[in-house]
Amino acid sequence: MTKELLLKVENVGIQFGGLKAVQNVNIFLNQGELVGLIGPNGAGKTTTFNMLTGVYQPTEGSVIFNGHNIKGLQPYKVTSMGISRTFQNIRLFKDMTVLDNVKVANHRLAKHNIISSILRLPSHFKGEAEMEKQSIEFLKIFGLDIYQNDLAKNLPYGMQRRLEIARALAAKPKLLLLDEPAAGMNPQETQDLMELIAFIRKEFDLTILLIEHDMHLVMGICERIYVLDHGQLIADGNPEEIRNNPKVIEAYLGEEVVEDVKS
Repeated sequence: MTKELLLKVENVGIQFGGLKAVQNVNIFLNQGELVGLIGPNGAGKTTTFNMLTGVYQPTEGSVIFNGHNIKGLQPYKVTSMGISRTFQNIRLFKDMTVLDNVKVANHRLAKHNIISSILRLPSHFKGEAEMEKQSIEFLKIFGLDIYQNDLAKNLPYGMQRRLEIARALAAKPKLLLLDEPAAGMNPQETQDLMELIAFIRKEFDLTILLIEHDMHLVMGICERIYVLDHGQLIADGNPEEIRNNPKVIEAYLGEEVVEDVKS
């Protein structure tokens, strides 16, 4: 059965002044795929994510998501279309509770409106109760429900990473972009994260594009991988093809990393 095309990034690039940070990037994702985007620091990976989510506006190319051209849309519009993301540097509402961090994402899907909230109508309280229930369910999936009343800033680092993913999922996306989700994690936390990503992909029927430097994670869960270097794609293929690609080995992996991933 042929999978439906969800995202098509065609000849996308961005220029800051005279600097071409990213150019001629072509990426496609089919519904339900888990795809990696790797490359050296400064290769343009997060810049590419920023272009897909409206943080940056591409200066060239097109971005088609679920049949719609989303190039030029503001981030909140992109989110409403069905794309959620996490960030390389965790961006939680640190002085809000764990539960409220997830409820923030759920508010976009609220059935009650501002009038019912101002007038404190029954629909307001019903809607708030429903959002709280849904948010707690998300926290349970991530093992965070026991921390629901704690401030986000008081969570251990690994749990903060989980909370950010939970918040992104609460917006009920079709496409989830994960920007270095294993950054700062120890090997056991990374293994747990691999299992969690595989679980949420299946449980929520998600398509996932992730940036990551941990090659065990990337090679272990990604079906296909794109490789960026100096703002340009230098390779794409399955994990086996990528770890044996001479250009990728020279630009990013190195022989030692390749042997380590194989072992």
